[in-house]
Parts: sequence; C-alpha cells; structure tokens
Amino acid sequence: EESLPIVSFGSLMTEGTTLSRRGQHDKALGCFSDALKLRAGDKHCLIVRSKCFLKLGDTENSLKDAEASLQIDKTFSEGLYQKAETLYTMGDFEFALVFCHRGRRLRPDLHKFQLGINKAEEAIVNCIGNPSSVKLESKEELCFVSRQAESKKDNQKQQNKPTKDQKQMKKKSPKTEQQLLGQLYADKAYLEKLLQDEDLMQSSTRQGTKVVDLVLGGISYLNYRRDFWQQQKPMYARVYERKLLRQGRTQDKKWKPSDIGRSIAKNMEDIELLLARGSAEESCRKAERMLKRMQVWSENEIPNKNELIGNLHSCIGNAQLAMGQMEAALRSHKMDLDCARQNALTDSMSRALDNIGHVYARLGKFQLAINTWEEKIPLAQSSLEKAWLFHEIGRCYLELDRAEEAQDYGRKSLEAADEEGDVEWQLHATVLVAQAQVKLKDYRSAILNFERALEKAKLVPSEAAQNGIIAALDNVSKSFIAELNKNRKD
Repeated sequence: EESLPIVSFGSLMTEGTTLSRRGQHDKALGCFSDALKLRAGDKHCLIVRSKCFLKLGDTENSLKDAEASLQIDKTFSEGLYQKAETLYTMGDFEFALVFCHRGRRLRPDLHKFQLGINKAEEAIVNCIGNPSSVKLESKEELCFVSRQAESKKDNQKQQNKPTKDQKQMKKKSPKTEQQLLGQLYADKAYLEKLLQDEDLMQSSTRQGTKVVDLVLGGISYLNYRRDFWQQQKPMYARVYERKLLRQGRTQDKKWKPSDIGRSIAKNMEDIELLLARGSAEESCRKAERMLKRMQVWSENEIPNKNELIGNLHSCIGNAQLAMGQMEAALRSHKMDLDCARQNALTDSMSRALDNIGHVYARLGKFQLAINTWEEKIPLAQSSLEKAWLFHEIGRCYLELDRAEEAQDYGRKSLEAADEEGDVEWQLHATVLVAQAQVKLKDYRSAILNFERALEKAKLVPSEAAQNGIIAALDNVSKSFIAELNKNRKD
C-alpha cells in the first residue's frame, strides 16, 4: 500500500518547492530536473533549479539555468535577478550590478533589485575604492563583454605574461593570509613546505600526474579563495568590525534599512544552505541567533519583520525535525503559525500548517495531522495543491483504519486532479480509493479502480507503478475469489 511515484510536471514542481522550502535542496534539485525533462525550457522551473544549484554552491550550473531562462524571455525579471545573484556569488560584482540595473528598469516596483544594486556597489568599492577616484582612459572602443569573452582574450596574451604558478606564488604577509584563510592557512603552509622537497616534486603518482602540479594546484586554489574573500570583505573592514566589537558599540541600530535587508538575506541563505548540506545543528543555532538579533530592529527598519520572524521559526523547526527533535520542531512550527495568525499572513499560515501536519504524521499522530491539514484546505491556492492535500488526509485515515473517510478523501483528491488534468495525481487518488475499498471488502469496486489506475500508469508511463498495481490486483482478485467461494459454500 505504498505511495506510487509522481512524475508529472505540476506534481514535481510542487514536491520540489516543498522540499526546497524545507531546506532539502539536493532532493528538490532532482525534482526540478525531472520536471524539465517533461517540459523542457520552462523558465520558471529553470529559475527554481538555478536557486537550488546556488544554495548547494554550484554557481556554474546556477548561471547556466539563469541564462537559459533569459534566452527564452529577455524581460524575465526573475531570470535577471537570479543571474545577478549568481554573478555576485561568483565575485563578478560589476556584471551583477549591470543586471540589477536592467531588472530595476523593467520592474521598479521590486525592491530586491535596489538591494542588489546596493550590495554590488558596496562590493565594488571594497575591491577598487571609491569610483570617483578612478580615472578611465578611453583609448579603445569600450563595449560590454562577458567574463568568458574576457578570459578568451586573456588566454591569447598569456605568453607575454608571467605563468599562472609564478603569479600565484606572490605572497601576502603571513599575518594577513592567516586572517583571510583561517584554518586553511595551515594547509597552505604545509603545501609550500612540500615545494622545498626537490625529490618529491620530481616524482609522479601512479596515474602519471606530477606531484609538483598537484601541490601548485592546491596552492593556486587557496590563493584564489584568499583573493575572493578579500574582495568580499577587505582586511580594513575586518579590523574595523573587531574594533567596534571591542568598544562595545552596537552598529545594528545605525544600519540603513538596505544594509539590514542585505544582512538578513545573507543570513537566511546561510541558514538554508547549512540545513541542505546536513549541518542541521549549526543551521538551528544560526537561526536562533538571528531571531534574537531581529528583536533589536524596529518595524520601520524591517517592514516585513513579523514575516521574517515566522520564517525563522519555520527554519528552526525544519532543522529540529532533521535532528529528530520532533517535539521541539512541533513547538517551533506552532510559533510560526501563531505569528502568521496574529499578522494575517496567509502564505505563512499555509506553510506552518503544512509543516505541523508533517510532524504529526511522522509522530504517528494521524488524527492530529488530519485536523491540521483540514484547517489548511481553505488556504490551498490550486486544484493541484488540493489534490495533494486531500490525498495526504486520506492516507492518514487509511492508517487509522477508517476506510470510509479514506475513500471519501480519495474521491475528493481524484476530483481535484481531474480539474487540474494531472494524470499522475489521478493515478494516486484512484489507487487510494481502491486501497480504501479493499479495507471495506468491496473487492469488485477495488478491482475496477485498480484497473483504471493501471491504465493511467500506462499513460505516464511508470513501470514501477504498473508493477505495484498489478501486484495489488493479484491480491485483491484472490481475496475476491475466496469470498465468492465462501458465499457459494454458505
């Protein structure tokens, strides 16, 4: 009686969005990739997959998906913003600024483009100083080129420049490098010490790779990370921050709203990324610290403060659920729900009820899960969401051996799936109805519904679903024959 796989575009998007919301970006990535196989080139799906790649640190694929969405629609605001965010993460602050300006011209009502402009400009100033102090000489025609085009041009001039290894061997002061690299500084020092062993450097691995190339490659990578972190936050900025901490100043109250917004967005990304990478405990601690900091800022500084507080409770609950702390997760999600109700945040209320229902179901408290999800029904925004919701409620009733209610919700799920025209959810709902009818010993109806489900499984097509239904049909047929023989004897 296990659930059958769901492979439609709509259902995969729904499942992927739910997983991403819970911080399970690696699983969500698989859902979005499967969805694109069914509807290639869907710009919205490309963007959500790009976000997953970015959360997982795969900036190259994140950029590919963002650019693919813009090839489909050059005025797609979500595509422009996602490309800007990815370029910023890659350290291409100038190009990130360009796309933020494009997005703001197209959608001046979206505040996130202005925030993107602010943080890109700040990063550029950190790298090169104030733009007013830089003079440009227009000796050649200036044109907008991509980072890839620049790298090709650089490769052509490579012979006249110092080699990559020679260039990256240039050191900063040990103290500066240690502050920038942190724990990685010891690794870099070890690799540099290995370079002094001439015999080792002349040797090769079993695969034929020269040891010197491996060592230089490791040092080159660490130098790249050092320079990138220096761009993100220069040493003078780090020293200034430490000085403020020593003096006991609270800079939070002096921040501009745009600075606060950037700080919150960055911290929320870190919280989700930690959870996605399996560091649930650290994600939980960071979210709890962020929640305490939120109390310092006023609603004038953070217009959506209540929504963010609820979101943090949700993140804490998801992390606690990943750590197996069910009761704690339940309390956190209930705090998210209370915050949503007090501030009439419909989407947040729907999210909280969804999460609470899942925790109850994990705890085996199926009646409480039913009560929670039934409260969510009026908040469902689409027939597809209703099909999923009715199905989950029906499954809980089936776990409680209340087959009549399970059958009713299975039929509601099927009706919603028919409205959406989603074959896979029709399949799911039909199987649920058939399973409930088996519990009710209505074998004739169960056989008819399993046969309908088998036809839908062939339309998908899903070999696993077909095999599961065929096995279920075999069992129901045996039960039906046994009942007929018993009635004949009676």
